[in-house]
Amino acid sequence: MSPEQAVSADDLEMMGVALEAAATSRLLSPPNPWVGCVVVSGDGSVHRGSTRRPGGNHAEREALDAAGLSAQGATLYSTLEPCSHHGRTGPCTDAIIEAGIATVVVGLVDPDPNVAGTGLEQLRNAGIEVVTGVRSAEVEAQLEPYLHHRRTGRPYVVSKMAATLDGRTAAADGTSQWITGPEARADAHRLRAESDAILVGAGTVRTDDPRLTVRGVDAPDGKPVREPLRVVLGKAPAEAAVHPCLELDGSLDGILDDLGQRGVVQLMIEGGAGVSGTFHREGFVDRYVIYLAPALMGGDDGLSLLSGRGAASIDDVFRGVIDAVRLVGDDVRIDLVPNS
Repeated sequence: MSPEQAVSADDLEMMGVALEAAATSRLLSPPNPWVGCVVVSGDGSVHRGSTRRPGGNHAEREALDAAGLSAQGATLYSTLEPCSHHGRTGPCTDAIIEAGIATVVVGLVDPDPNVAGTGLEQLRNAGIEVVTGVRSAEVEAQLEPYLHHRRTGRPYVVSKMAATLDGRTAAADGTSQWITGPEARADAHRLRAESDAILVGAGTVRTDDPRLTVRGVDAPDGKPVREPLRVVLGKAPAEAAVHPCLELDGSLDGILDDLGQRGVVQLMIEGGAGVSGTFHREGFVDRYVIYLAPALMGGDDGLSLLSGRGAASIDDVFRGVIDAVRLVGDDVRIDLVPNS
């Protein structure tokens, strides 16, 4: 890996442009990685590309198509190592070599076993200069769910919860709509759109009869966003709105392995408190997204965020790292990740 402090200011700037391009692909490319690419021609012109929906172009081919003949002798920046194998599309390394690219700058090596350094090796063997590790920490953060899936074979698990400031998700009579405001609910739909599957317990299905669909989120290509796979732990009533869904039983270990093999890169847990509590206690949550409303339930008879047995003492309390805090309308969104 090239030390980041040794690369040029232009390299850092152009990888930043590639990161911005990658962000536009987040709702399109999964289960493929959301990658951004920039081709900088000899005359200084900049040509951007990002990965399309599965079966469409990868970011490198998009940027090369935009560059055309000016790709000859140019520098290509890609947030992730270009692929070197045949899938639904041909290898991006072939396109890069054929275009006459002189230098390739990469943010991160792809851990996918089909790539895993072979793309960079092919480029070097073709006489192309390769620089790696540019803004790698930012690329790692942007691609965290994809990288987790490729490294572990399991989905990246996001547990989404909403509560009052005193930690209650529902009143004593079970009512919970709506604790948060419309902006927070819209933000949660964006989370759904970014996820390949949404999981709830059969109890939540019986109580709330959720549809678990994405609403109010537009894909950047103007087409409808893909709907995530709906997963129910247990058996959903035949008339439930969640159908068609995947009904699963068994250990969470086995369920996560199953979903990983189905290509689920990011799994969103929407509860209820029992399912969320079980995933939490078994250590399977990679990110907690908690929306806090400016409200107080005002007692101890409301429902808590996580049900089941909690920490026996203060020494056993789960402590993570607050990764982000931001206002979403009148509510606060807190992103919490486990300690490394």
